[in-house]
Amino acid sequence: MAAADHSTPPRRLVFAFYLTGHGFGHATRTVEVVRHLIAAGHEVHVATAVPEFVFTAEVRSPRLQVRRVLLDCGAVQADPLTVDPLATLEKYHETAVVPRESILRDEAEWLSSIKADLVVSDVVPVVCRVAADVGIRSVCIGNFSWDFIYAEYIMGVGSHHQSIVWQVRKELGIEEDAKVLIFNFGGQPAGWELKQEWLPDGWICLVCGASDSQAVPSNFIKLAKDAYTPDIITASDCMLGKIGYGTASEALAYKLPFVFVRRDYFNEEPFLRKLLEDHQSSIEMIRRDFLSGHWKPYLLRALTLQPCYNGPTNGGEVVAQILQDTAVGKKCISDKFSGARRLQDAIVLGYQLQRTPGRDVGIPDWYSPTETETDSAPTLKTVETNGTAELCFEDFEILHGDLQGLTDTVAFLKGLSGLNGNDLKSPDKQPREKTAASVLFDWEKEIYIARAPGRLDVMGGIADYSGSLVLQVSFGSESSNRAPTFDMDLSDFMDGEKPISYAKAREFFCRDPSQKWAAYVAGTILVLMTELGVQFADSMSILVSSAVPEGKGVSSSASVEVATMSAIAAAYGIKIPPRDLALLCQKVENHVVGAPCGVMDQMASACGEANKLLAMVCQPAEVKELVRIPTHMRFWGLDSGIRHSVGGGDYGSVRVPDQPDCYKENSMDLLKSDATMEYLCNLPPHRYEAVYSKDIPEVISGDAFLKKYGDHSDTVTVIDPKRSYAVKAPTRHPIYENFRVEAFKALLAAGNADEQLSALGELMYQCHNSYSACGLGSDGTDRLVNLVQEMQHKKSPVDGSSSLFGAKITGGGSGGTVSVIGKNCARSSEQIVEAGSLMVFVLHGQWLLYRSESIRSLLFRAGQ
Repeated sequence: MAAADHSTPPRRLVFAFYLTGHGFGHATRTVEVVRHLIAAGHEVHVATAVPEFVFTAEVRSPRLQVRRVLLDCGAVQADPLTVDPLATLEKYHETAVVPRESILRDEAEWLSSIKADLVVSDVVPVVCRVAADVGIRSVCIGNFSWDFIYAEYIMGVGSHHQSIVWQVRKELGIEEDAKVLIFNFGGQPAGWELKQEWLPDGWICLVCGASDSQAVPSNFIKLAKDAYTPDIITASDCMLGKIGYGTASEALAYKLPFVFVRRDYFNEEPFLRKLLEDHQSSIEMIRRDFLSGHWKPYLLRALTLQPCYNGPTNGGEVVAQILQDTAVGKKCISDKFSGARRLQDAIVLGYQLQRTPGRDVGIPDWYSPTETETDSAPTLKTVETNGTAELCFEDFEILHGDLQGLTDTVAFLKGLSGLNGNDLKSPDKQPREKTAASVLFDWEKEIYIARAPGRLDVMGGIADYSGSLVLQVSFGSESSNRAPTFDMDLSDFMDGEKPISYAKAREFFCRDPSQKWAAYVAGTILVLMTELGVQFADSMSILVSSAVPEGKGVSSSASVEVATMSAIAAAYGIKIPPRDLALLCQKVENHVVGAPCGVMDQMASACGEANKLLAMVCQPAEVKELVRIPTHMRFWGLDSGIRHSVGGGDYGSVRVPDQPDCYKENSMDLLKSDATMEYLCNLPPHRYEAVYSKDIPEVISGDAFLKKYGDHSDTVTVIDPKRSYAVKAPTRHPIYENFRVEAFKALLAAGNADEQLSALGELMYQCHNSYSACGLGSDGTDRLVNLVQEMQHKKSPVDGSSSLFGAKITGGGSGGTVSVIGKNCARSSEQIVEAGSLMVFVLHGQWLLYRSESIRSLLFRAGQ
């Protein structure tokens, strides 16, 4: 807000002020502007459907005229938290589109009759056209341009004296030492059955907008319809509601902690939420906890917040001065980010956003400044207990387990300790994820922590589902919080006394695309119920903290599955061997998530060790050995910047069944003996080339395959009759890949020489080319592999040798990470950095370079 210029206008001005019915925040803002215009001696005519008392309660003057007219509508809501986009559009159509011509005619006559000097819209779009027709200047007041607010539907203040506090509390009969919560949902009747036990002892809740017939418990007080909300806020200790313009500004102005519940299809919310977060003013309550009355931990946590907004609160005065100057022709508004320059048709912007239902619209780069977040987590301490040294954190004591010297685990525990109220007392800004996570656990009960690594696919990759030998690296690194939240009832997993089917679970998680990720976590519960008969009587609170890059082909999904199931097993005393754990986690991904992956990722995460290659055959899952990586070589992971997903169509289209009938038509004994191998990868390359290669088609349609063979043996992929499938390349790949992996493993034991590294690198290049032949390549990964090849031929100026020797796409392909092999020396690292820099220059994208060090950690507690 800028300081107001109190220059005296040459005459009394007439303002025609149009006000939307979109929300009470617009009305309270308008009242402040109107009040200052009247005080400056001007005449204001307000045209709105908002009740007249909203204005007359604050401004009593003959120079204020309120005209009741409906030219715009607010959002139609199914309930106080959910906007109905279609119903809103239909209402707007009835209100402003059908009668548009009569609106233009009637409003033009009215503006002429009052001799308006300026039309002010907050924000009724049609009146800007009226003003232009009549030849009157017009301005719009808004936090955002109107197109931003409605675009997604196309797709589917001042400080009062403290005496007011005691006056309000006295009038409401509230004791001085009581904690007061204001329940504010925009003046709309809630309709919920509020219960006494929802509030902490000694608390009183003031309910705004309750219907006359709604009964409330003794510790809830219904406020009068015309109660002045700012005064009530001043007298309160905390506010519970949905974020709106009015509630956000008032919470900031009065430094009132705000517990908010998100609502769908409210594009303004991310901006307002960020504003509250930046000033330590808010904490998010999960919707299910709100509806079920699990309020206490949020309210108590909110009292530890320290709101710190110290900016100006004279917005009404400033806007009134700007309008006054605009009315007499002064140009006082910068056009740097003016609404006129950014204004777009709402339909056009709606298609540009293409937002997934239920997911936040992102805050534009031009709006969101970069800020440094500080972390004041407590330090690690060592104490003596009964003569034994134990690691402790402030407010925590490790009862069982071992940190194993892992720095990422120590960092995670530090962060966990900081959630127990300590960080929230810091004057520094805290991330929203921390404040949300801080109310997740009962800190008096035991907490179970499991750690599972990601993996780097060195050789083997997609051949795992055909039984091939694969080599995987496991690795771990620092943790970072995950923003999305999800909650559900365990009863949602039950169909009577039995667990629901995997198909129903998959449908359950697919209802909201923005929360489909939760299937990886909650799906482990259903698999344990279904496969092992585990019964869960207690509720669970789960916190996931991760630095495994998502969508990069380094097994972020498998690592969260393994970590989750490990933590749950520990909490419930279930003993599951690592191999069995991996197979159970594969069921989560195959049947609950619906991704047709092999077991390689889960096995690497459950059984792998750092700095070793995990040699395993997926028939169905057998660890051969852990092969130590020779000290003279090193592996890196380079991010191509292209997102990968094993749930995508490309991966499933090249997956070859273990024993397809189309390879067994010839009845010769020799062919029958090949069929007994069970897994395609067991067929030697020379046999494939000599007997089968010439008879296998390059491509076959799904319809033709189904007519000829009926179906296949793969239970986690479905053949689309309308799609064409590559056959020859996906068949050839696992046969040759198994041979390449066997050769790779044997070469690891060879001598320390450039010839060894060259041979290993050549096998990786061959694997990469085979991926591309299957249709699983990408421009980004191809460019990285080509860069490594170019650098391989740049000889060292010192000894004329190479440092990098090979590279290949990883995991399911179609993007993600490129695995690179090279010498374990400084020059290799320099070339890796150079390759990442070249990708930024060549592709002009935000390409990230990371070493093979990532971690998926998970915190779990049972018995809330």
